[in-house]
Amino acid sequence: MSRLVKQRLHALVDALGLDPFRGRRLGIEKESLRVDRAGYISQRPHPRALGSALTHPEITTDFSDALIEFITPPGRSVSEVARHLRHLHQFTYPLIGDELLWATSMPCMVIDDDSIPIARYGDSNIGTMKQVYRRGLGHRYGRVMQIISGVHFNFSLSRPFFTAYRGIESGNDESLRDFISRAYFALVRNFHRHGWILLLLFGASPAICRSFMGDRIDGLSSFSRMGRGTLFKPFATSLRMSDVGYRNDSQKRLGISCDSLDRYVDTLHGATRTSWPAWEALGLLDEEGGHRQLNTNLLQIENEYYSLVRPKQIARTGEMPTVALQKRGVRYVEIRALDVDPFSPVGIDEDVMRFMEAFLVHCMLDKSPVISANEQEEIDENQRQVAVRGRDPKLDIQVDGKGVPVFDRARTILESVRAIADILDQANEKRHYARAVDTCLSHLDDPQLLPAARILETLQDSGEDFFVFAMRLSETHRDALIAEPFPARSRARLQERAARSLKAQAEIEDSDRFGFAKYLERYFAQAPQRPVRAFPGPARTAPAPEPASEKECIV
Repeated sequence: MSRLVKQRLHALVDALGLDPFRGRRLGIEKESLRVDRAGYISQRPHPRALGSALTHPEITTDFSDALIEFITPPGRSVSEVARHLRHLHQFTYPLIGDELLWATSMPCMVIDDDSIPIARYGDSNIGTMKQVYRRGLGHRYGRVMQIISGVHFNFSLSRPFFTAYRGIESGNDESLRDFISRAYFALVRNFHRHGWILLLLFGASPAICRSFMGDRIDGLSSFSRMGRGTLFKPFATSLRMSDVGYRNDSQKRLGISCDSLDRYVDTLHGATRTSWPAWEALGLLDEEGGHRQLNTNLLQIENEYYSLVRPKQIARTGEMPTVALQKRGVRYVEIRALDVDPFSPVGIDEDVMRFMEAFLVHCMLDKSPVISANEQEEIDENQRQVAVRGRDPKLDIQVDGKGVPVFDRARTILESVRAIADILDQANEKRHYARAVDTCLSHLDDPQLLPAARILETLQDSGEDFFVFAMRLSETHRDALIAEPFPARSRARLQERAARSLKAQAEIEDSDRFGFAKYLERYFAQAPQRPVRAFPGPARTAPAPEPASEKECIV
């Protein structure tokens, strides 16, 4: 552990007691692709019994009607959040008939873009905007890339924590809101530096279905005897996070800064105000006068910017995310680097959530200088290499311009995170957090225990294609969750929430007082409170962007 982290931890314990992180909140957003019993993407609309995808706060859709997104409310503990996520799955399964929730991040039985229905949100202006935005993503990047699933981890620390933390920073007289935002951006920068470790430890997409690739192979291998419908890389951890999955190289040229809240808002807002030749060529309207995309700018809206971590503030109805951030500061961070765990019925294990809490606290408390251009290149290359060959014992990652064996660097980070886990465990007797970190350390000692290695070993030993493997687990998870007791109180609450969401959508549709064009004009007339500096992104003469988005770029 660095001396700075140790000093800050001791000071926080002195100020707040043995549990200085008390009052923290966490939440999960988990995407699940609905498929039929043949494994093809569902063509059915979002089931009405689940409520309105526009207004339901816990069950909605992402890019497609077939891509359900479960959102747990902020919880005080891992067990609370895990229980809520389980109940959302149990509520949903009986309402999707004979369909399954796909157990892996990477889809299978993909025909083409036209086989992927774009999500629909009704006839209101905001519902139309959400659909047009997705239509734009489809035109810009292709629909297939938008149906890759992931798990997002949301995390925040309490106001008393930040009050104490500000107090131990000598000479710090800034407002609490500004200090909170500065602390979260320190976390964001360190997550960029060290986030590759999540791909190594929890990456669960080393193999994909051949149908996902179409006519491309992209240097992938296939099993020699059986499993010819499967493509893989021998040492991969997360093809989802590689150029095979989310193609984000073009967006790295945007120059979105995480130096501070102001710089982040300036550069991100600027990207939504800068037209781009490739998107101009797509056109704004189709032959029938319908919108092909919201605009021709580098980003249609801020959510189109893909990043493994996002500083967030809850936006009010019709409010831009950058405006919300500028007005009220950072409220929490959203981590977007986790694959769906195919071995978990709900896509994420409780110990992974515990590790995430300890890891994010470490990212906040460690030193976090601004990221230089050279360091950004290191960060990008480290993520790329760990995604495609992270389990290779010969792999070195770059740290301050020097090559370091990836497992050695991971152990150094984990040993520091372990000290955070010990403090988190002081509020309980079962040492859950220390156990979670110790499990990660044991997996570094025996890399065959890593999720990606287990998946490849299962495929090779069984001779199953990726499709058969994923279908088998999808069916197993469905049967297990349906068989488990589902509290009547939770069922009734979700039924009431679904009915209320349908009513809320109808009220929104009835309340529109002007047309869609006027709605967009008013929405895009917003701007952060302070002047936006000149956008430092790519020159218009630069090459047109490659497909860069993942389906998580959703408003």
